[in-house]
Amino acid sequence: MLEVKEIITRYSGLEVLQKVSITLGKGEFVSIVGPNGAGKSTLLKSISGTVRCASGEITFEETDITHMDAHKRTGLGIIHIPEGRRIFPSLTVTENLELGAFRRKARSSAQENLSMVLTLFPILKERHNQLAGTLSGGEQQMLAVGRGLMAMPKLLMLDEPSLGLSPILADTIFEAIRAIREKLNLPVLLVEQRAIEALELCDRAYVLESGRITISSDRETLMGNALVQKAYLGTI
Repeated sequence: MLEVKEIITRYSGLEVLQKVSITLGKGEFVSIVGPNGAGKSTLLKSISGTVRCASGEITFEETDITHMDAHKRTGLGIIHIPEGRRIFPSLTVTENLELGAFRRKARSSAQENLSMVLTLFPILKERHNQLAGTLSGGEQQMLAVGRGLMAMPKLLMLDEPSLGLSPILADTIFEAIRAIREKLNLPVLLVEQRAIEALELCDRAYVLESGRITISSDRETLMGNALVQKAYLGTI
């Protein structure tokens, strides 16, 4: 479904991603873990088109999107929820969610999808008329994820959804991501600092370090890898 082949992405002449290759199949959940500054967020931005690759190739559903504008990639169903939430604070919860239904396919199913999102995040239903800027950090993250779901994504990319949240609220977000996977069978590409949760949720994962993929395997193999345990899981 998604193939990223040997992409190089630069910022100010510095190679942030160095010939990075990943794949994601239909209905698959893939996590990207690694230290701060490794290039994890840049990888998602390269896929969504908000930054351009210097070289390499990105294919989505057999279409070459390497040089495609970001809004056209969104139109194909690649929905990127960046870190920082980026909600509209002066609009209500419902208004924020409704803005997510911008794809033509999503507009015709907006009410059905709104009901689905509010069922997935009951606290948003309670707060539906509340200004988004008055929500807690965890509620704003739920709103950002919910708005992404309103677009009826073919691929959902989540960048650090637990960033800045308390452990309890982070657990709530991870449970919601698990529910999204189970109920919608939606392909998910997750970037997350909390490696244990990221690995527990996924089918496969990649370890990205200093702009390069250093390890890739299925969940069980990675969780049993001594290097991964020592560096990211804290179990050795």
